[in-house]
Amino acid sequence: MSDGYSGRPRIGTDETGKGDYFGDLVIAGVWADQRLEDILAGLGVCDSKRLSDSRARELAERIEDLCPVEVVRISPVKYNELYEKMGNLNKLLAWGHARVLENLLGRVSADLAICDQFGDERYVREALMRQGRRIELIQKTGAESDLVVAAASIVARATFLSRLANLSREVGIKLPKGALHIHGAARELHQRGGLELLGKVAKLHFRTTQQIIRSTKPTDAH
Repeated sequence: MSDGYSGRPRIGTDETGKGDYFGDLVIAGVWADQRLEDILAGLGVCDSKRLSDSRARELAERIEDLCPVEVVRISPVKYNELYEKMGNLNKLLAWGHARVLENLLGRVSADLAICDQFGDERYVREALMRQGRRIELIQKTGAESDLVVAAASIVARATFLSRLANLSREVGIKLPKGALHIHGAARELHQRGGLELLGKVAKLHFRTTQQIIRSTKPTDAH
């Protein structure tokens, strides 16, 4: 499952939430060696997209009990602020991945990190170089095929789900996952509190925001 890296102590990082209108952007990192990798395999760790929400939560608890884990959680408010400043989602992702790696490197010994390739490889490398870290960084599509990256994807997803539930309680409406079937909730929040309220739970650069603004203008004007 690990393309030749199996058993080598390494960090895997993955993110969840970049395609979801509501909720945080979550980047997680997991460190594992041969012993931990064998345990993770025995637990049935795989790409989180193949798991139900409840199974992802269950496995995330086990992973966090077993392995060194770091999570960077970027709330919608912070996400909107950073996106406006950086103007590029891939740079924001690179910042998050680099921060997770650096946090873990402060706790564990590793000379290899694997993460999903989401843009120009230089983004993550440059973010790491600014902190003076030296590590072999492998970025590839479908990185979740690596068991340690898969473990990180599970932790990220469970964190995202927990935070989405908390945000739903805060605004008193169930916030759906994904980027489809979200207009009803978005429209209700915008009518209730405008962009200020919407920006507390949503990634405002999505086209959905402009669609909601246009669709609610007649009501607001009235």
